[in-house]
Amino acid sequence: PADIRDAAEARVRSAPAPVTDVARLCVCDLLVAQCDANCCCDPDCSAEDFSLFTACSVPAVTGDSQLCRQKAAVYSLDVEANPPERTFKLIDQVNPSIFCIHATNYKEALYLKSPEIPTPENFDQLLDKFGGATFSAEPDSWNLDTDAQNPPDANETSRYEFGVPVQTEDAFLRLPSPVVSSWCSDANPAGFLVNQATKCIRSVSVEKCDSIQALSMLFYINSSILAVKPKFLIPSVHGSVFQVNITVQSIVVQSLNGMRTALSSGDVLRLPMVLDDLCINAVLGVNYHITHTDTGEIIEAAAAFVLGAISKEALSIEQSFEISFTQENTQPVPLSGNPGYVVGLPVRAGFQPPGYPFPAAFLFAALALSSNRHSQLTILQSTASQDCLAAQGARAPVLFGYNMISGCKLRITAAVKCQPLAQTLLDVLKGQSFPEYVASFGNSQAQDVLDWVPITQLHISEQMISHTLQSSCQIPVSLGIEVKWTKYGSLVNPQARIVNVTATVTTTTLKQLPSGRERIIPIMSSVVFTDISSPAEPSYKAWPTIDIKLPFDFFYPFV
Repeated sequence: PADIRDAAEARVRSAPAPVTDVARLCVCDLLVAQCDANCCCDPDCSAEDFSLFTACSVPAVTGDSQLCRQKAAVYSLDVEANPPERTFKLIDQVNPSIFCIHATNYKEALYLKSPEIPTPENFDQLLDKFGGATFSAEPDSWNLDTDAQNPPDANETSRYEFGVPVQTEDAFLRLPSPVVSSWCSDANPAGFLVNQATKCIRSVSVEKCDSIQALSMLFYINSSILAVKPKFLIPSVHGSVFQVNITVQSIVVQSLNGMRTALSSGDVLRLPMVLDDLCINAVLGVNYHITHTDTGEIIEAAAAFVLGAISKEALSIEQSFEISFTQENTQPVPLSGNPGYVVGLPVRAGFQPPGYPFPAAFLFAALALSSNRHSQLTILQSTASQDCLAAQGARAPVLFGYNMISGCKLRITAAVKCQPLAQTLLDVLKGQSFPEYVASFGNSQAQDVLDWVPITQLHISEQMISHTLQSSCQIPVSLGIEVKWTKYGSLVNPQARIVNVTATVTTTTLKQLPSGRERIIPIMSSVVFTDISSPAEPSYKAWPTIDIKLPFDFFYPFV
């Protein structure tokens, strides 16, 4: 449809511009409307907060080091002031190398190439090129005319693949969504394995509610889903394909004041009707759940409805729609990409059960027993109080591609016992059960053992300067996680793949404090993502480089 195509083209054209103002960048600002510990660039921190900082976790923010001239935001603490103050400077950095970039005027290099959007003009061309089971990037003149030798079978079917619209006996499975404005459009097809959740506004009239199709349960379940995808959209072919009926899983009735009540019998069809100036049994929400096999065949489809009443004064209502996919004989686990990781989604993690090597099902069970309910890699979550003992158990998921810093403060007195304190701090930094493996792809399955990367754990000891160490002990003060990833697959659409994860715990020597004295120690957690992708091999022979040092007056009188 034209409105979907225009919206897709608009999303491609409106790619966000890269932020280059270093004064606006702050990688340690993690809490919303709250001050982060030792984050000197956090705009939510006040002068009173800065006076409690021990150091700036991010002392300088710079741009591309290959530029000839660039701005740099420098942060520091003036400890001689009373109280201590934060200082900020915006300086110009000059690259001393003569081989530097004067300006980044090639804007296309800042984005990955977007796939070509199907339009009515190029649809047939794209279908001929990519519609088969295999395709080639070679010129069309190299292709042989195989269609005449092997005529297609009209009854031939193929399995569903990721993103392919789920077909029904008459069209596609509809998942209404807002396209241009907030109004609902029923032309949005549900994509296979694409979990979606949408909300939109629909115009209603109580007097005609029984004739508005979008308010009726039948509108969402009256078409059967095709178990497999026909290769040719021929109505006669649909009759020979196994069809899956959409069953009603549950019905929840919502009153005018928002109270919801689940009906004991969910298989009763309730149609909208007018009763006492109210439109009852109107569909307010639909939640589809599709079950499929590992070969891409749909075997079951269910829908859960939320029905409600609409008053006579209402001119519009908000409807919500959701669809999720689950493979048979498996437990649903949220994905973070397909196949590569998507920036901003959690890094998936799990544990190795006892008795390795192990059956695939055991690893899946271990994933379900993760320290958090979503089987994610987590770090310490900063809190408003910044008290380490109060922050125990507060965890934040590690989001792919986001460098993160968090921390808290530990107040130590002479009465504190060393060994229990060390274990408590280790639980604060690593959580109650730190995972042993990380998924290399965003959609790695538990049964694919080789798709899981072991986490390398290191320990570093820093010894504090003190006059006596007779009554000292080691306590952990920081946890640093480094995630190395690489671009995998095609250059046109590379996929992010994690290849190595290292977790480093740094401990320090704590001496026994005299009676009545106390000390505050900062505890830090950090995550760094490093791209180790190798550059693509050029199609031409590269020019040889010259490793020489030019005279200082080589460009005189030019600068």
